[in-house]
Amino acid sequence: MTADRGIRAVVPCRACLSGEDLDWLGGRSVSVALDLPTTVEVRPEPSAPDAAGGTAPVGGWADEVWAYLGDRLPGLAGSVRPPVRVSSEAPAASGLSSSTALIVALFEAYLAAAVGRVGEVDVDTVTRWAYEFEFAVFNGGGMDQVAVVQGGALLLSGRTTGLPVIQERADFPDDWTVLVVDSATAKSTGDHIRTVRAQVAAGDPLLAEYTATADATSEEAWKAVVGRDLDVLRGAMGRAHEAMRDLQRMSTPLLEDLRDLALARVGLPLKLSGAGGGGALVGVCPAAEGERTAARLRTALHGRHPDARVLAVRAAGARTRNDLG
Repeated sequence: MTADRGIRAVVPCRACLSGEDLDWLGGRSVSVALDLPTTVEVRPEPSAPDAAGGTAPVGGWADEVWAYLGDRLPGLAGSVRPPVRVSSEAPAASGLSSSTALIVALFEAYLAAAVGRVGEVDVDTVTRWAYEFEFAVFNGGGMDQVAVVQGGALLLSGRTTGLPVIQERADFPDDWTVLVVDSATAKSTGDHIRTVRAQVAAGDPLLAEYTATADATSEEAWKAVVGRDLDVLRGAMGRAHEAMRDLQRMSTPLLEDLRDLALARVGLPLKLSGAGGGGALVGVCPAAEGERTAARLRTALHGRHPDARVLAVRAAGARTRNDLG
């Protein structure tokens, strides 16, 4: 949270390097916060309309988060929601938790604006509330909320109910850059989670195999981040993607073509981030080569996929108490 231009919450998005769905299936996952922030600014003019920039929607989420807080904080009950300005650098519906970043930023901005009426609300409570708010919509896990609230790189231990536990934290190496390839095709989180929950109910052996494989690749990926071994990280991410594709059908022909082109033309391995069916692929390269690799990748993809975007992104560090309001 920053206050140099009024009340403003700035929240990163996140990439999953391994372990999609394990935050609620049980198992380990690895996330890294990305410097593609979503910003919610509480505007001082009572009659000012909401405004949006970038790809962040305002509308329903702004009203629903305010109503959620009003049900839990007597100081807000029945009061008028303050107007907000929203902007985001994160691609929407891309598997990078842009919707979670918006929801968390709304929670943080509203709470900062209302602190005189409701008092301080601690970070753990904000995380839990954001998780419960989204769970009511998507029935999924809590990796996204923990990842964007905490920042940095996290090894998470998933649970079948409630938020995952932070098993370890680390600084993502500052001499690495994350390359994001936005496929310009939206994923469908709700549909995906319904499918996987049906697999759980049926005791699907492929889901059990996926869970075990993804847990193992998460262990490899985490050791690579901590040990700053880029080759090992890329290998673990590749195996994580293959498990997503072959065991859980999370990928699509378009995503696979993007991945094949990136490897063949630029030598960059990519992994799908998020529930799949669309969204973004991510890869990691030396920071000194980030912009040059991104430019080469844009050229390689343009002919067959002119709508795809390539972003060279810094990891976002762990968020301090000041960041959180």
